[in-house]
Amino acid sequence: MKRERIKELIEILNKANQAYYQDANEIMSNREYDELYDELVALEKETGIVFANSPTVNVGYEVVSELPKEEHASPMLSLDKTKEISELESFAGDRDCVLSWKLDGLTVVLDYEDGKLTKAVTRGNGTVGEVITANAKTFENLPVSIAHKGKVTLRGEAIIKYSDFEEINKEIEDADAKYKNPRNLCSGSVRQLDSKVTASRHVNFIAFALISADGVDFGNSIAKQLEWLEEQGFETVERKIVTKANMAEAVKFFADKIQTYDYPSDGLVLMYDDIEYGLSLGVTVKFPRNGIAFKWQDEEAQTKLKTIEWNASRTGLINPIAVFDPVELEGTTVSRASVHNVSIVEELQLGIGDEIKVYKANMIIPQISENITKSGKIDIPSKCPVCDGETEIRNENGVKTLYCKNPECPAKQIKLYTLFVTRNAMNIDGLSEETLEKFIDAGYIKEFADIYHLDRFKDEIVETPGFGEKSYEKIIESVENSRECELHALIFGLGIPQVGVANAKMICKALDYDLDKVRNASIEELIAIDGVGDVMADKFREYFDDEKHIRELDNLLKEVKIKAHEKSNLEQNMEGLVFVVTGSVEKFENRDAVKAYIEARGGKVTNSVTSKTDYLINNDVNSTSSKNKKAKELGKEILTEEEFLAKFD
Repeated sequence: MKRERIKELIEILNKANQAYYQDANEIMSNREYDELYDELVALEKETGIVFANSPTVNVGYEVVSELPKEEHASPMLSLDKTKEISELESFAGDRDCVLSWKLDGLTVVLDYEDGKLTKAVTRGNGTVGEVITANAKTFENLPVSIAHKGKVTLRGEAIIKYSDFEEINKEIEDADAKYKNPRNLCSGSVRQLDSKVTASRHVNFIAFALISADGVDFGNSIAKQLEWLEEQGFETVERKIVTKANMAEAVKFFADKIQTYDYPSDGLVLMYDDIEYGLSLGVTVKFPRNGIAFKWQDEEAQTKLKTIEWNASRTGLINPIAVFDPVELEGTTVSRASVHNVSIVEELQLGIGDEIKVYKANMIIPQISENITKSGKIDIPSKCPVCDGETEIRNENGVKTLYCKNPECPAKQIKLYTLFVTRNAMNIDGLSEETLEKFIDAGYIKEFADIYHLDRFKDEIVETPGFGEKSYEKIIESVENSRECELHALIFGLGIPQVGVANAKMICKALDYDLDKVRNASIEELIAIDGVGDVMADKFREYFDDEKHIRELDNLLKEVKIKAHEKSNLEQNMEGLVFVVTGSVEKFENRDAVKAYIEARGGKVTNSVTSKTDYLINNDVNSTSSKNKKAKELGKEILTEEEFLAKFD
């Protein structure tokens, strides 16, 4: 099918573009690229379909000061809801209906004229929405041009897939800053003032209703409307034609599929396929009568509350987690559920040993629905579970939450531990930010040295959800491998403010790779080191003047051994020179190898071209990249690898 070939070509070409422009890696020849590009242009011209993410489209990003408001031509009403399949069967009666996903994103109305997208407006409050046309043009699968030249208006859901949501969250180091769910991320992404931000969020558009299309006869069928939208290039909501007779079977199909479905969904929608019949039924005060929404019937189970765990986060917030006897829900074993805050603990009157009912909200998130015995015997902890510091209850807008008051609580310093285990520091694989947060919450880690005694908690770690014997062994192996380290890696891993890995190398080198000299260096000695300024020197000295830091470093030194620095026998012919390396390399294995080559000869490598840069190394001397442009502006010499090696080898 030509539309599918267009999508395939877009995916292939976009991967090639990313590899070439972002990763400096060529995955196809120019000739291959040009042939595929020409094929795409021809197909777009033939079908009239041009998707927003096509490499043939040059979408200019737009920044606005505010999103204009616009009233909808007719109010967008919500559907009445049910959790009973019998009500769906009763609604269908003896008529054919269309059963589809109820997608959980942000509803958007699109207008096309003369085959071009002219306007996109959010649902808003149902009467007035916000105009987001520039943002819509960045939706990954949205056609900005279609074959039909008459006026077209349709509705659909702007949505972010779970897989994309997880990838976006992986890029955010701060656990508290991570997005809570795809719907919230999508809502914020679609309503950005800068459309470039929207483009980075991988928003998709799924059409679910055609409002009008000039000059097209759909045979009075919603199903045929959706098929026509597919012919125009739109991705439409997955659906089934159903009757009263096969309703239960169709609902089961969707219920089974939601377990692995990549699009967020909070139920199903049932509409009469007969358009005129549905419209003839009119509306109630709140709902149109031509459709009904089906909310998942939450499977409940009764169990016994074993305990409440209180987990501290980096903001100091201490969250209650209910731990109960394991039960089966929606095909999985569940034994834990978040209780969210102190107010909910009190409202549910929770107590150890209480009989409670639990369910999975939208078949995904475990929750407590009811406390049957209501003993109310939970004591709110006065001490932080991580640092044993004093806690306090805060009441914000009528919601009570528990906080740790200790500013030095390890849970508040998760970034510090995340830095400590990175490749440029102690290089401990397996200790992701999420894993560290779990271990700190559980009390396994209270200072750096504790990482080297995780074996004390083997049983607990192996039994932690998401872990097992193999995961534990990999972590311990990586911890053991890190016991011998370079001095600069240790200094960088301590997380001293202002001191990056390059600065740590400079300081260690200037002070003869002697830890005593490093930790006792005066501000004057530090400032005398090229590249160390007043602020960095102050922060460095301040760190080693802190008794707590010294005590923790001494404890850490009982666990690790600093490698003796081997002086390079290579000629130090790059001493004092600053290099920037960009683009693909041919003579070296990768850019890190170039960096190592330069540093072994006394040079320094930075990421940005500045007035302090001496040379930019780029095999594409005539590139129009930002680094090349900056180097030329500043009059810095740009060298190919061959020129670099000829000059310094």
